[in-house]
Amino acid sequence: MGQTLTEKILDDHLVEGELETGEEIGIEIDQVLTQDTTGTLVWLQFEALGLDEVQTELAAQYCDHQTYQFDFKNTDDHRFLRSAAGTFGAYFSRPGNGICHNVHKENFAAPGKTLLGSDSHTPTPGGLGQLAIGSGGLDVAVAMGGGPYYIEMPEVVNVRLEGELPAWATAKDVILEMLRRLSVKGGVGKIFEYTGPGVESLSVPERTTITNMGTELGATSSVFPTDEQTEDYLARQGREDEFVDIGPDEDADYDDQIVIDLSDLEPLIAEPSMPDKVVPVREVAGQDVDQVMIGSCTNGGYEDILPSAKMLEGRSIEPDTEMIVAPGSKKASEMLAREGWTAEMMAAGVNYSEATCGACIGIGHVPSSDSVSLRTFNRNFEGRSGIEDDNVYLCSPEVATAAAIKGEIVDPRDLADELGDLEDPGFELPDAYEGAENDIITPDDPVDDELVKGPNIGDVPLKDELDAHLEGPTLLKMPDNITTDHIIPATQDILMYRSNIPKLSEFTLSRVDEDFAQRALDSDGGFLVAGENYGQGSSREHAALCPMYLGVEGVLAQSFARIHKANLFNFGLIPLEIDAEDYEQIEEGDNIEIVDDVAEAVRSGQEEFTVRVNDDWELTAELDASERERQILADGGKLSHTKKQAEDGSGAPADD
Repeated sequence: MGQTLTEKILDDHLVEGELETGEEIGIEIDQVLTQDTTGTLVWLQFEALGLDEVQTELAAQYCDHQTYQFDFKNTDDHRFLRSAAGTFGAYFSRPGNGICHNVHKENFAAPGKTLLGSDSHTPTPGGLGQLAIGSGGLDVAVAMGGGPYYIEMPEVVNVRLEGELPAWATAKDVILEMLRRLSVKGGVGKIFEYTGPGVESLSVPERTTITNMGTELGATSSVFPTDEQTEDYLARQGREDEFVDIGPDEDADYDDQIVIDLSDLEPLIAEPSMPDKVVPVREVAGQDVDQVMIGSCTNGGYEDILPSAKMLEGRSIEPDTEMIVAPGSKKASEMLAREGWTAEMMAAGVNYSEATCGACIGIGHVPSSDSVSLRTFNRNFEGRSGIEDDNVYLCSPEVATAAAIKGEIVDPRDLADELGDLEDPGFELPDAYEGAENDIITPDDPVDDELVKGPNIGDVPLKDELDAHLEGPTLLKMPDNITTDHIIPATQDILMYRSNIPKLSEFTLSRVDEDFAQRALDSDGGFLVAGENYGQGSSREHAALCPMYLGVEGVLAQSFARIHKANLFNFGLIPLEIDAEDYEQIEEGDNIEIVDDVAEAVRSGQEEFTVRVNDDWELTAELDASERERQILADGGKLSHTKKQAEDGSGAPADD
């Protein structure tokens, strides 16, 4: 039996376990990346592990979220990150140079390699044959120190692409179609591997749009085979020597298959406030639009902005509509500027932003009250744009630009018919990706060689070993699809405290209940209860670390998002799964007691736990965990566990 592309890469990097679906495996990591809102903890944890030097082939630190540096705390974080990169041997991308996924794609992503990143959209380089996975920062720190990354072997799903995209349909519509079919939970525990004759019609940037937003499916990763398109893209980047011909065997066996005929696709749009609320653009046409944004790590490349510029040539945007371009990298901005397209867009009334994640997480360009914003981003979770009760739609650059011209949502095919002289701009690559390279500081030429910590940068709190007896109130009961944005918001006023856990914890779950943090502190322990897909979205480990700091002992949920569940283990919070009927019966304020000797049960491999509610009734909760995860949980989290291993000589990340 042949292997899938995913199996080939995993097999080549396998250090523990077997490639059997659902079994835990350990893989060697070639590259790691982190960004400024997760990176400070990564390096503090790397330091706490007692490690001296990066052990992976490559590590890259990007500053892409807080680039506006509203406060000295942001700037201090960036200075610390630069010093950490210089001290431990990582590349450092300066603030304003661009979003980690875009800059990494341009400079470092390589076919056949593994990449682990402390950002949920790390799978972006899957578009050029790299197996890239998002994770919590502590997992990145351990991998960067030479330790394996552990994960349950996912199902591998073949997404067979046939045909070619028709006029005005784009790669964004491919991933929106996937979301329409599968929902934000449809990819949990899966890697989507794209194959078929339609693949060769898509350039690498189009493929990375799909793999980037595959995260919204809940997928572990998404990956394309390499071919002439991959080789051509690397050559345009001046990295043709990194090309590797890699793909699935003809007789590869997949767990499932999805078929998409590209020629059947039309312009699609995700309605507020979830990426899977996808409909044809024509179904919502006529809706007035107040703001249009093109950019982010999904559609912020030169190739994504150029179609918009072509559509705006000789035109103006509607006076009642604001339009902003937020490029994915400074190189994209420079190339567009040198070709005159930036001036063309500005003449049409477009405002240019710095190359930053900013607006995607509610930092800058926050929509006005009771307004509609069309964005080419990957997420439109309620409130993520920086204002509660927002109305954010997700779409392609072509659909977004059409709305800016018309002042309302319109299918670009219909706008082309109306105007008469508007043609499909197509998708065009530059002859070469050329631009200044001085915004990346290499490990061979660092600015700093010792850590520089400002007053807002604290230590990483540790949790004690798991207790035998866990009991406390239900501190908060939540519905399905609670995101990490709900748990720890990423707005400017909160994000600056990502390096200060005591302060950051004050905002824990404030978007659900503004009194939660104080109530958790006052209760001296307790539990969270949630519906399905708890913790979807960002990889931010703060969503587990801050509840732990407040004394939360565990979470009872109907199901968990992959990265967040791993983060709960990493910080010593027990994640127990309950059924829908028991979830409905539990009320906020109910007393929760785990009847079993929890520490012994976790260590011994016990799967079912008896939970007593108010001394009135009992339910059975399940702990789905590997032996390794159980030891981490029992030791109080991964940092405590790893340090304990080092002390007793039972194994730790390599440091030489």
